[in-house]
Amino acid sequence: MHFGLLQFLMLAGSLGLLVFGMKLMSEGLQQMAGARMRRILDTMTRDRLRGVFTGISTTAIVQYSSVVSVMVVSFVNSGLLTLRKAIPVLIGANIGTTLKLLLFVAVGFSTLQLPDIALPLMGLALPLLFMRDPRIKATSNLLIGTALLFLALGLLKDNVPPPTADALAFLKAWEGHGILSDLLFVGIGALLAITIQSSSVALVLTVALCEAGTIGYATGAALVLGENIGTTFTANIAALAGNAWAKRAARAHLLIKLVGVAMALVVFKPFLAGIVSLTEVLNGADPRTDPTVLKWSLTYLHFTFNLVNGIILLQFVPWIEKAVIRMVPVHRVPDEEFRLEYLEDPMMAVTPELSLMEAKKEIAKFGRLGHRMLGMLRELLVEADPRERALLMQRIAKYASITGRVKNEIGRFLTRTGAEVREESVSVRIRGMLSIIGDLERMGDVLLHMGKGLERKHDERLWFTPEQRQELLDLMALVDRAFLVMVRNLDAEEQDISLDQAMLAERYINIRRDQLRRGQLKDMDSGDQNLRTGMIYSDLITSCEKLGDHIMNVSEALAGRL
Repeated sequence: MHFGLLQFLMLAGSLGLLVFGMKLMSEGLQQMAGARMRRILDTMTRDRLRGVFTGISTTAIVQYSSVVSVMVVSFVNSGLLTLRKAIPVLIGANIGTTLKLLLFVAVGFSTLQLPDIALPLMGLALPLLFMRDPRIKATSNLLIGTALLFLALGLLKDNVPPPTADALAFLKAWEGHGILSDLLFVGIGALLAITIQSSSVALVLTVALCEAGTIGYATGAALVLGENIGTTFTANIAALAGNAWAKRAARAHLLIKLVGVAMALVVFKPFLAGIVSLTEVLNGADPRTDPTVLKWSLTYLHFTFNLVNGIILLQFVPWIEKAVIRMVPVHRVPDEEFRLEYLEDPMMAVTPELSLMEAKKEIAKFGRLGHRMLGMLRELLVEADPRERALLMQRIAKYASITGRVKNEIGRFLTRTGAEVREESVSVRIRGMLSIIGDLERMGDVLLHMGKGLERKHDERLWFTPEQRQELLDLMALVDRAFLVMVRNLDAEEQDISLDQAMLAERYINIRRDQLRRGQLKDMDSGDQNLRTGMIYSDLITSCEKLGDHIMNVSEALAGRL
């Protein structure tokens, strides 16, 4: 097959169609995502074994692990599936594709032609495009996106020049160099799977090479291991159109395969010996000497590799999650924890449903930032070392500047989202979020003001009595409790928001404020308190009350009480 400029453009167009199909499918999922859909996905992936079974059964139905992996990436991108729950599904998809290969080898089962699926899906979506109901239109987007995804995968297979057995005859010369040969053939196997876009076809070609004597059995086994890596290429390409979490899900799929291949290479010779013994037991012949059982032996190797690798890595899901989060950091600059994480990707945050889901996560993170500032302020109140006080004050000032920047960025994001909204209920939610980020920013300003007051007291060599210091610490502890309630409410779903606890926390703050003010008035009347010290002490009490009010405003906005 001649590969010129036209063929290159067709290949590039196929990749573009794949990315666009994933994007459109993800948007459709975002628009359709309701409580019922989330509950279904949550039920299907509630524990690791359920997630694995979901991946196996879905791959058995769809017949393409690449399609399933792209769908999982789309679910993660849409916020419908967490990264930790997606990893077992990807492991299950790897096992599911081996079951299809067993059937393929046993009865010559012909896999579904993806373009043949795409057009009927387009036909189903056509009448839905003319409906006015937003949810029905979302369904049409989902169907069209899925159809484009299938079509793109089919076009990729058709527009990549497939290597022939003759073209791969050079592999024979590279055999017999130990681990270097194994690594080389793993890499060639990965390129082979990327080129063909089908593990089934890649396996058939590998078997043909072994049966023709072009390569040996061990070389064919190394190619099969590499083909497992190559099947992750599609998901990683599709993830280019997604946010950071989609990219992490795709990297998790790649990492699962890389770790599995590394483990297999460590025990490569014993592993091959075990597969040979299994073939002899099940098929009565040695694949190294009898070409008729080669297809079975390589299929057993493929199945055993994915099954054993899945069983092992299923025990390390949290570690895989941490690893891919490090592989795809949100920012590579200091203080990345306090910069936007969920709103950074301009390509995918286009639907109001997804935008609000992302903004909610970012606002919850914003609330925890204010809570940490309060912790610094409590340390500043009792710290005596001038250097430590200076460092604490610098951190408080830095966090205050971050709150202003984050508020502005989230505000711009919500404003852009609001311009696309036609439903009043969504507009109300956006107004509530804008109110919340305003209160969160004002909390940062209040905490900075309190820090400057404490520094002013220190610079003027004014001192609180031990009783006054303890009274302020007790009041701040009540504010801290109110912060914890607010943070829980920011993380909770709307129906789980605890407004009663928020009101109770604010009430305790107000009661304690009144008690401290009455005590201060008595001290002022009796002349037991310095006037400047008393003003700073009173200002701190008032500021704690303001924090309580802003915290309560946040919970009320979350509950829909603007």
